[in-house]
Amino acid sequence: MAAQSKLLPADRTTRSIVNELTNLYLKHRTKISRAVYLTLFVTLINRIRNAVQQQKAASLRQAEARQRGGPRDIEGMARKKVEINREFFKNLSRLIRIVIPGWRSKEMTLLIIHSVFLVVRTLISLYVAELDGRLVSNLVRGRGRDFLMGIVWWMAVAIPATFTNSMLSYHQAEASLLYRTRLTKFIHERYLSNMTFYAISALDDRIKNADQLITVDVAKFSNSLAELYSNLAKPILDMAIYNYSLSRSVGGEGLFFMSLLVQVSANVMRMLTPPFGKYVADEARLEGAFRFEHSRLIDYSEEVALYHGHEAEKDTLDKSYFTLIKHVNFILRRRFYHGIMEDFVIKYFWGALGLILCSVPIFFKLPHAIGASSMGDRTESFVTNRRMLLSSSDAFGRVMFSYREISELAGYTSRVAGLLDVMDDIQAGNFAKKLVSSASTEENAAVLRGRGTVTEGEDIEFTDVPIISPNGDVLVKALSFSVKPGDSLLVVGPNGCGKSSLFRILGGLWPSYGGVVRKPPFSDIFYLPQRPYLSNGTLREQIIYPDSVRAMCSKDVTDADLVSILETLDLHELVASHGWDAEEEWRDVLSSGLQQRVAMARLFYHKPKYAILDECTSSVTLEMEKIMYDTAKGLGITLMTVSHRRSLWKYHTRILQFDGQGKYVFTRLDAEKRLELEDEKEELDLQLRMVPEIERRIAELSAL
Repeated sequence: MAAQSKLLPADRTTRSIVNELTNLYLKHRTKISRAVYLTLFVTLINRIRNAVQQQKAASLRQAEARQRGGPRDIEGMARKKVEINREFFKNLSRLIRIVIPGWRSKEMTLLIIHSVFLVVRTLISLYVAELDGRLVSNLVRGRGRDFLMGIVWWMAVAIPATFTNSMLSYHQAEASLLYRTRLTKFIHERYLSNMTFYAISALDDRIKNADQLITVDVAKFSNSLAELYSNLAKPILDMAIYNYSLSRSVGGEGLFFMSLLVQVSANVMRMLTPPFGKYVADEARLEGAFRFEHSRLIDYSEEVALYHGHEAEKDTLDKSYFTLIKHVNFILRRRFYHGIMEDFVIKYFWGALGLILCSVPIFFKLPHAIGASSMGDRTESFVTNRRMLLSSSDAFGRVMFSYREISELAGYTSRVAGLLDVMDDIQAGNFAKKLVSSASTEENAAVLRGRGTVTEGEDIEFTDVPIISPNGDVLVKALSFSVKPGDSLLVVGPNGCGKSSLFRILGGLWPSYGGVVRKPPFSDIFYLPQRPYLSNGTLREQIIYPDSVRAMCSKDVTDADLVSILETLDLHELVASHGWDAEEEWRDVLSSGLQQRVAMARLFYHKPKYAILDECTSSVTLEMEKIMYDTAKGLGITLMTVSHRRSLWKYHTRILQFDGQGKYVFTRLDAEKRLELEDEKEELDLQLRMVPEIERRIAELSAL
């Protein structure tokens, strides 16, 4: 008491000071509340202004990067930490505009209906909280009839509540399917246009597993986006309605200070939350790598079996799998420790704050608050407030838990948006290819950065066009030649000299890195590789590929016309043994020779102006080869052939010969004269090989 008398006057105690401060606060409560709310509003506006300024600065940096040109380093982006930042929201906004194209779309209609059910569910939960309070109040007061009527109402409310919950689950699943359908269609249209599907795998190194991105990651993104709307919209709506109802019972001050403490603890939790978005992106990448190793084993199963390389492949698969499992276990451990922290803060710390808040109306009389006088009224008020607080806390907890879900969505968003960015770059002619070249990397990179001019015309003409290998080697610095209609060309040279690269440029698969290319439209050029592609479908569809049956009918082509083509190639027995509508795995059913004859039947069906024949008769007999070329010439098709068979020289009037050292010769081909010269060369080679034997024999005779 002596110490207290030194600090406070004798007529004043701690209780009196608290009462004076409380009365002073209640007297100016309105002004203080307005000042607090005004401060919060100004703070919010300032944060929004800073965010807008940062977004403008980021947009300016991106615009400058686009002006400098060049492909975007998606691989470098994947290595960076996947965060919930402006880049994430920009990519997410882009994807949302794809999956929800407009206000009148089916997806937007479903979202509106879903939102209505979310509101209905929140209102039902609010009514259930009040009903729960009345039930406990009637139980405390001993009102049995009112208690039983409350139970009846409780069961009655269960009917719309269960229907609403089921509709919310149904709408969420339906939204996920609609999102996936929209996004898959959008990606397919771009992936299967302008040879993008080929360029991603052959000309660009940024996307390793496009199949997984299109099938798995798009599905996961759609599911995550559909779940996120429910997991965010419902809790936010619950928090707004429950907090408003609580403020009427416990006062806005207590709710404000509790929210402040919750916000501080939430910020601490956010700082301690691991980067789950990056973990998910890395997991998806490792899943794709593991799937790719299995696909690669299937593609090269015969070669691996011939080498008895199953043990080496097993080691590769095990390494890929255990790398994936190690990363998954790492994620599980991080989620375990993070879950402990979340449960303690959300369930217990915030629960203790809630109990204190619900006790305020019991111990203190608040102005403008709904009060309670009797024991039953206080019990009803406490139970109702407690129920609403638990629902509000649960809603806030779901918002906090959703941060992890948003992080996972950020991982999927980064991968899907990365795929779209790469496709945009490829369609704009920008490629990112790692050079593994034996020549100067800087010199080759300068060539690869260049772009030539491609125009359409009746004939084919290359003027100073560089020929590049897949690994970036400059095979021919400047190739120039021309092919007129009816002027067939024979292309010869050693392996790796640029023959295939030339035809890829001509077919539009590869870009022109310089010079001028004039060629007919794509529909006038038909390519036949050494290993024909046989699609899934009927025998008829193999002959008319890539046309459909409807397109065949529009050309006034009948099955009888197809039979005539097959008879020319001695394939008519296929119709008798399989039928036009038979669906088989044609690659397994037909031998390599029959496959090449089916590919030639496609050529005769389409009748293009130009045909590129890349060793396409290597598995057929010389008699059948003669029939193929005679028929093609009879149809007026100009041939561009890659072959070392001397029997084909007579079908060509021009020759383009590569020496494999960066040089080439383009000249007129005189088949008879060239055959005579080749025979003479072979005879001289034979004589030269006999010189050592003759010299040895002369030496023996001289020694006698």
